[in-house]
Amino acid sequence: MTAIWIVSLKTSLDSDYVDQPVAERSSRYAVAAAWTDMRSGLLLSQLWLTLGWNDILQRYRRSILGPFWLTASTAVMVIALGVLYAQLFKMPVNDLLPYLCVGLLIWNLLSSFLTEGGILFTGSESYIKQIKLPYSVYIYRSAWSKLIIFAHNFVIYLGVMIYFEIWPGFVALLAIPGFALVMFNGALANLSIGIISARYRDVPPLINSVVQIIFFVTPIFWKPELLKSKSFIADLNPIFHLIEIVRTPLLGGLPSVNNYLAVALITLVNLAVTGALFARFRSRISFWV
Repeated sequence: MTAIWIVSLKTSLDSDYVDQPVAERSSRYAVAAAWTDMRSGLLLSQLWLTLGWNDILQRYRRSILGPFWLTASTAVMVIALGVLYAQLFKMPVNDLLPYLCVGLLIWNLLSSFLTEGGILFTGSESYIKQIKLPYSVYIYRSAWSKLIIFAHNFVIYLGVMIYFEIWPGFVALLAIPGFALVMFNGALANLSIGIISARYRDVPPLINSVVQIIFFVTPIFWKPELLKSKSFIADLNPIFHLIEIVRTPLLGGLPSVNNYLAVALITLVNLAVTGALFARFRSRISFWV
């Protein structure tokens, strides 16, 4: 499909394009090839859906609970941290625990995109070197497997809301576009880290260390109000805004305008950086892995 598209592109070139500098033509071709890669990979949905599901099966092979082991450990963490920090911060458990629950679920999703980005391409070395596929297949595969795990963990949120008899109302529907933005930004970050990690193998350990630090400075198990005059620390944290556009609606509130503006800016920057990296270095990935 890519070859057919390239042929049709060449036949549609006019004289103005031919007269352009080689560097500019090369740049335009790289962007077009990257876009074609993303589109071609999306059309191979049956492939990456199967690969993503197989990743889950292989990870929990011969396990009785399967992915629900991760759900169980997350549930224990939510309850333990919720009760503990409710005492430390002198807050009602029915207020802090749902807040912590949703925050931790979204954080686990985002952190998995960041920490597993290092093996996005290097972990698929056998496929890349033996089968010519759009590189975007591996991006969709990774995002799909993470979505499956999140769906398993979402049961915890439902249990917490039922236990505390919390009904967010129709405002919870705002979490759907917010979650789509979280997935989109996570996939973009996953791709950027995957490309850089394919070239520099020291990046994944560095990312893992940074993610651990981000966890503690992000309002996940504590609220920004506790910072008082230094609440700007939370406002400058992009992860916080990504979490808020999902967490607040699921708890029955409306995200602030600043949350949406911050996420819009994050998305634009993320898209520009990742698009530039993918267009520039896409052709080198097979040599790096």
